[in-house]
Amino acid sequence: MSKAIVLAAGKGTRLQTEGITLPKVMREANGKPLLHYVLQNLSFLKKEDIILVVGYHREDVLRVYGEYPHAVQEPQLGTGHAVAVAKDYFQDYDGPVLICYGDMPLLRRSTYENLLSAHQEQGNACTLLTGTCGWDLPYGRILRGEDGAFLGVVEDRDCTPEQKAIRELNVGVYVFDSRKLFAALSQLKNNNAQQEYYLTDVPAILRAQGDRVGACCACKGAELIGVNTVEQLRMVEEELRK
Repeated sequence: MSKAIVLAAGKGTRLQTEGITLPKVMREANGKPLLHYVLQNLSFLKKEDIILVVGYHREDVLRVYGEYPHAVQEPQLGTGHAVAVAKDYFQDYDGPVLICYGDMPLLRRSTYENLLSAHQEQGNACTLLTGTCGWDLPYGRILRGEDGAFLGVVEDRDCTPEQKAIRELNVGVYVFDSRKLFAALSQLKNNNAQQEYYLTDVPAILRAQGDRVGACCACKGAELIGVNTVEQLRMVEEELRK
């Protein structure tokens, strides 16, 4: 049994064009909200095991997807904070939790399933979804040892020229052992420019305490695109039409 948290609280400031004030996940691609495709690809899980984290104009999301359990992130203090607000749904649960984004409509069902399988097969406390892409996306690069073992992630802005050339990228989608996840979230610090709590800091916390963290390279190309701009919305729409 697995559960999922879908992060769907964002405003999508760069998508607020032509007077549109919808939350980002409710912007349409090919006539359906971005969130529609994500939930469709998670349909191997029961609805009651998929928790939506909502925030900006949440009534627009819940009007359509009110049958899913939800948690409210208000104010929005980063991805780590977004996951933490769903904690009440996990009090009596000790199993894998998939964390993904409501604005990544091209990630396939098989990708999510492969990530969950790898997590359980490897006995990890955390497994990162990684992928390869020909486009120059501003994602963290995956560092591996000579034996191929996962070593860590270096953020795009911190990359050396050599690291910039690494093609394996951190997609930002994870599976965690739920107990270890929520314990680690309580250790997050917000000493960064945005004063936010980042989910990306959790794998390092787990590794520092001796837990096993792995990476599963299970997707490629357009699957990695998250929608932040009108141009990316058009790209996604094109891919969906294919």
